[in-house]
Amino acid sequence: MSAQSPTTPLSHDPLWPRAGDWPMLDDLPGDGRAALAILGVPAWRTSLSPTNAHATPAAVREALRRYSAALVPDGSRGRGPVDLAQLGFVDAGDIREPDGDDGEARTRARMADVLERAGSVVALGGDNSVTVATALGAFGDDLERAGLVTIDAHYDLRDGVSNGSPVRRLVEAGLDPRRIVQIGIQDFANSAEYARRADELGITVIHRDELHGRRPADVMAEALEIAGAAGGPIHLDVDVDACDRSVVPACPASVPGGLAAWELRGLVRAAATDARVRSADLVEIDATADSVDGRTVRLAALCVLEFAAGLAERAPSAA
Repeated sequence: MSAQSPTTPLSHDPLWPRAGDWPMLDDLPGDGRAALAILGVPAWRTSLSPTNAHATPAAVREALRRYSAALVPDGSRGRGPVDLAQLGFVDAGDIREPDGDDGEARTRARMADVLERAGSVVALGGDNSVTVATALGAFGDDLERAGLVTIDAHYDLRDGVSNGSPVRRLVEAGLDPRRIVQIGIQDFANSAEYARRADELGITVIHRDELHGRRPADVMAEALEIAGAAGGPIHLDVDVDACDRSVVPACPASVPGGLAAWELRGLVRAAATDARVRSADLVEIDATADSVDGRTVRLAALCVLEFAAGLAERAPSAA
């Protein structure tokens, strides 16, 4: 049987419910809560590379419907089938015009508001500039104790305001760089000056080459220990261009030799098992530039579900 194209109508099976099409957060009753909310943050105007990343939140929502929200039995974990949908998922809609000072202010406020109603939020970018407002909105008044873990080929320490500057901007906002861990940094994707800047700031860098032969869960455990050293909230920045270019053709800055899809998925799930990780962003995908099979957007959708799987491992009795 040939694979379905992105435009092929999806089949219907009442015994195989699809992920996605989740209720809107604002439609929940006043005291209603959810375990996980998705929030579209379609920023793109300051990107260093031409991009239509603002089209991506809608594309990820559509791609979610290609998958179920179920974990199959796994004897190695002593786990039977798990219906993640029982955790409670909601859609918090999109931020209107998230670029610029006003857009970032709206994003910060909405992140804080959503976290009053949901245990965790995954922000669907947009370019990597969204990390500033989503992280600050999630940290709230706890910035001094907060930590950041990035999965990224790049340091994101550039000067100015762009998708190449969110880590530097967060440090300038008050985030302690000693509680920043960057996983997947690659050769030939960064300058020597920004490498020196990361070192001088005290940022922990786990180079892509250090990941060979290591379990993603072990790498993430190391990162969370550092980022969470002060006991505060941890934001997870998932720049999908950390992956190999053959895996993510819709990421303008992806590099051949990057992470495999299973590594990215494993890192995201491992991060979400930690209760200090209540917020994450998925960024740097231009859905309009994806391959015919939609592989980049589908990987992003699976990362949303991997985050949900991590929540289930965090509280198995809820699933």
